[in-house]
Amino acid sequence: MFKIIVTMLLVFVGYIASAQVKLLTLNELEQRVANGKDTTYVVNFWATWCGPCVEELPYFERLNNENAKNPLKVILMSLDFKSKLKTDVIPFVAKHQIKSEVYVVNETDQQKMIDRVDKNWSGALPATLILNTNKKVRSFHERTFTYEQLTKTISTAIKP
Repeated sequence: MFKIIVTMLLVFVGYIASAQVKLLTLNELEQRVANGKDTTYVVNFWATWCGPCVEELPYFERLNNENAKNPLKVILMSLDFKSKLKTDVIPFVAKHQIKSEVYVVNETDQQKMIDRVDKNWSGALPATLILNTNKKVRSFHERTFTYEQLTKTISTAIKP
């Protein structure tokens, strides 16, 4: 009986994670941000296979949790292959109990996508883009962050 309950819980957690993780194009991301008015978006580009990315994900989760009632949203954009959505990304999100919005980049030309995010981006991970449409903020960072560095970078980027 215990095994049945555990199996049911794992299936339920997997279902919740799969509902949370979707494919997203850059056009759809831009529309999402444009509709956010005065919301600041912290878009982190990462991958399940990237050690530094995985190491800093808790900082983005903490940022998301601590700003649940503020106009700040964390969006995690995985650069894992689309074919890895169900086998790698969804189980990863479930295992790490990630509550932020998670998407897998749905673009066919990776170099074009990288150039569109930021012309100076080498494509290395992790990378973070801070956006606020109303404040005309667009700040790109190709690096890892501690929580303190992340919050300081965001507050510096969105200062009036």
